[in-house]
Amino acid sequence: MNSSSPENKEAAKVQAESATRPSNFIREMFIEDLKTKKYGDAVVQTRFPPEPNGYLHIGHAKAICLDFGLADEFGGKTNLRFDDTNPEKEEQEYVDSIQTDVRWLGFEWERLCYASDYFDQLFEWAVQLVKAGKAYVDDLTADEIRQHRGTLTEPGKNSPYRERSVEENLDLFERMRKGEFPDGTRVLRAKIDMASPNLNMRDPVMYRILHAEHHRTGDKWCIYPMYDYAHGQSDSLEKVTHSMCTLEFTDHQPLYKWYIEQLGIFPSQQIEFDRLNLTYTLLSKRKLLQLVQEKRVNGWDDPRMPTICGIRRRGFTAEAIRNFCGAIGASRTNGSTDIEMLEHFQREDLNKRVPRAMAVLRPLKVVIENYPEGQEEFVEVANNPEDAGAGVRQVPFSREIYIEQDDFREVPPPKYYRLSPGKEVRLRNAYFITAKNVVKDAAGNVVEVHCTYDPASRGGNSPDGRKVKSTIHWVSAKHAIEAEIRIYDKLFTKADPSQLEEGEDFMSGLNPNSLETLMDAKLEPSLASAKAEDHYQFERVGYFCADLDSKPGKLVFNRTLPLKDTWAKIEKKAGA
Repeated sequence: MNSSSPENKEAAKVQAESATRPSNFIREMFIEDLKTKKYGDAVVQTRFPPEPNGYLHIGHAKAICLDFGLADEFGGKTNLRFDDTNPEKEEQEYVDSIQTDVRWLGFEWERLCYASDYFDQLFEWAVQLVKAGKAYVDDLTADEIRQHRGTLTEPGKNSPYRERSVEENLDLFERMRKGEFPDGTRVLRAKIDMASPNLNMRDPVMYRILHAEHHRTGDKWCIYPMYDYAHGQSDSLEKVTHSMCTLEFTDHQPLYKWYIEQLGIFPSQQIEFDRLNLTYTLLSKRKLLQLVQEKRVNGWDDPRMPTICGIRRRGFTAEAIRNFCGAIGASRTNGSTDIEMLEHFQREDLNKRVPRAMAVLRPLKVVIENYPEGQEEFVEVANNPEDAGAGVRQVPFSREIYIEQDDFREVPPPKYYRLSPGKEVRLRNAYFITAKNVVKDAAGNVVEVHCTYDPASRGGNSPDGRKVKSTIHWVSAKHAIEAEIRIYDKLFTKADPSQLEEGEDFMSGLNPNSLETLMDAKLEPSLASAKAEDHYQFERVGYFCADLDSKPGKLVFNRTLPLKDTWAKIEKKAGA
């Protein structure tokens, strides 16, 4: 192929564009492999290979963005492959949810694959290894295999069954496949090196007996391949050029290569990167399942959960997650990422494009005494000051309004500039008002504030140029719609919930105030048509998303995030 061919021009274009992107070591490997034609003229092929034994979480989002994002960047393809080799823990529910989550994040796979698609081929390859004297049937129990394996400082011991003849191994392996033996009585092991410094190379188990119904293959099989045996060969069958996984699989790479080399099949390469660890977050499937089973949360999609369906329900957007994953990149060293960084990217995304609205979460009624009774008017409000094309809306105003309880103090503390007796404030986009007196209930709580307004200050500006130090939001009492508001906070109180004191359970770190429900919020009427997953910024309050529980006439909103951006301040300070 000459240098002016369309293929070479396209490769040069991809490399030139890649040079301008934020770099990470995996992208550099892609560039080098394309430059040296490591795989000839084959296109980049990646795969995302989750086990369907639970819901995906934010840690998986990083892997998804790497697998799909890098393939897209270099003109390649990505398969979604389910590692369904453990039928006792896998369910169709998880298969469906994973596909939904990947698509929601904005990616589409080239092929939908399953490790179970390759069970016949994997079995044939296992037979090939037995015939070559590279695998044998072992009668040791799981505990005995562990005892024989040795330690990091001591070599392992050969199984007494290691030197069975090829003929005996072939017979026993076939009888295993036919279901003649009970679970746990025999395994097929690779014959490598029981003295290897890498424990993964000490005759690893390839197949175990498991009489269990598989969600796709039914009862066809009663032996199932182990992950380390199935994974590399599945990659090879799909011609995967770059097989990315997290750093805990680094010690498994020699075994990945060994199987491929012994079988003489397509040489997929494994690349390890750091897993995502977020502060105040647990990403253990086992522990997340425990939270669900013990009803510490309201299911996998509880907005406090780090699952993709949970953070989606809370109001996080796919765009923000992709931007966050792109910013943290990939490295060869595990670390911890501050959750405020993820929240920063989410605020940036929502601030640019979501409509504003006024909502009073803890309402206090205000009566404007000199505003004509029965009069109504509309004030013009920008839908999003960050987006000139978002237009404006008309918000109704009347004699009685609601403001936040925190926006009034009968006895104001020092430097309190919001509404208090004798003090003037601006109602956002409306008028100046001055508090005069209050109405209290039998317990002495303020339930109503009486004010006067300046008719000449319409639009929030005074013709005489006087200044006020505070602007507060409001909702017309006559036109307000009611909603349930769910205020979510971090699920754990510790920055690292996995760090426990002796005898301490991770459940002890749960935040007792991770959810507050407000049943009497008052919202401006434009929100009446909100549908599930509609996003808004409630002015001065935070970012909110209509929940799946919302129905016409019975709205429910989840707080995605408050307005305060801690990460932006951290970045600014670091750059100072």
